Amino acid sequence: MSTPAATSRSCMYAVTNPATGETVREYQSATDDEIEFALETLHNGYRADRQSTPSERAGALLKAAELLRDKSAELAGVITREMGKRNSDAVNEVEIVAQIFEYYGSKGPDMLQEQPIEDSDQDDVVQYRPTGVILGVMPWNYPMYQLARLIAPNLVLGNTLLIKPASSTPESAYALADVLAEAGLGSDVVQILLIDAGHIGDVVRDPRISGVSLTGSEAAGASVASIAGEQLKKVVLELGGSDPLIVLDEENIEDIADLAVRTRMENMGQACNSPKRFIVMEEAYAPFVAAAKRILETDYEPGDPQDPATTLAPLSSASAVEAISEHVDRAVSQGATLVTGGKRLDRPGNYYAPTLLTDVAPSSDAYHEELFGPVVVVHSVNSDEEAIEVANDSPYGLGGAVFGGDPERAEAVGEGLEVGMVSINMPGGTAAELPFGGVKRSGNGRELGRLGITEFANQRLFRR
Repeated sequence: MSTPAATSRSCMYAVTNPATGETVREYQSATDDEIEFALETLHNGYRADRQSTPSERAGALLKAAELLRDKSAELAGVITREMGKRNSDAVNEVEIVAQIFEYYGSKGPDMLQEQPIEDSDQDDVVQYRPTGVILGVMPWNYPMYQLARLIAPNLVLGNTLLIKPASSTPESAYALADVLAEAGLGSDVVQILLIDAGHIGDVVRDPRISGVSLTGSEAAGASVASIAGEQLKKVVLELGGSDPLIVLDEENIEDIADLAVRTRMENMGQACNSPKRFIVMEEAYAPFVAAAKRILETDYEPGDPQDPATTLAPLSSASAVEAISEHVDRAVSQGATLVTGGKRLDRPGNYYAPTLLTDVAPSSDAYHEELFGPVVVVHSVNSDEEAIEVANDSPYGLGGAVFGGDPERAEAVGEGLEVGMVSINMPGGTAAELPFGGVKRSGNGRELGRLGITEFANQRLFRR
């Protein structure tokens, strides 16, 4: 699956180095004929692949995991060049991609075994069967990991995948597809296609598409889901998040603040499940804020993301810097206290200072918005009930974390959170075996784990 030739004229898809601002390559969007060819190829691949079993398909995923680890340095370099991620973080991303393919390659066939129906007096079972071509509309912040979450389980199931990557990270998608092709998962089961945003609706409407998975903005999710709904097609959406991290007491406050801030700053705050709101009990509030300020001001040094010494990488794009700058400036104008940061750094590239905001009132836009960047927001509360109320006072419901010296108390607070994922005395995270997804405006459906492999399955009743 070779990368298409670059073009010199202005296009929707472009690779711009976030560390320098230099546009290094541009790509043409797919033509109508290319879209048609991809759809027909994948549809035929699905029909042919239905004759194989999950166990027969799984071997190629295990080979892909091996190749991903062999090519880790090369693949991580592509990620860093395209979206500015620190190279060590990009290496970690490639590793979790390998783990996902390894997980479904080894565990997937057993997950898809037919399940007897309890209490039935017949030999009734539920079978898991593929449904067709799945369209994946993918984001830029984890340009290989997000693809793997959709591709790996569906390939074991027997679906085929048409992937539309983010406009700024096409090369990461092509690099992953090349690895899969080397493992035997070629263009008949996975294709990367640079579809223009204006044509996505037409692709969703195509009868050969049986389902759609989108990770991205609320607006994009609503648009795609609306079209899919008209066509009565299954949709999985992973959208925004404004995850709360609740601190119930002063126990180990320095360590908790350090862990909380570092989790927030992973990928420069450009993660849907990043803890974006720290909700801290009044008695722990002052030491938590002081520790967070110290960490943000002393532990993050801007530099080339390829350099291992760099601790502050650029944001993904100039527009990302403009967006977070606008959010922070508006929050301050609406009464928030800027404790530190709050400015673009005076250097080439898309660098923004680590920022700490307090006193963000419910009347402020920032109280309900998702701040996608290196910005820490800290709220003070006086009771467990108030902590839960503030945490749930959000249009989002992706994940949440609770820290407290009394585990029973922390779990009780966690039980009150209206989110899809809760962590007690640990930050939120991801792993191949853990289902990932949210509620409210954070989307619907689940990826990864056992739940992720059946989202686009025909869960068929079979009676003998």
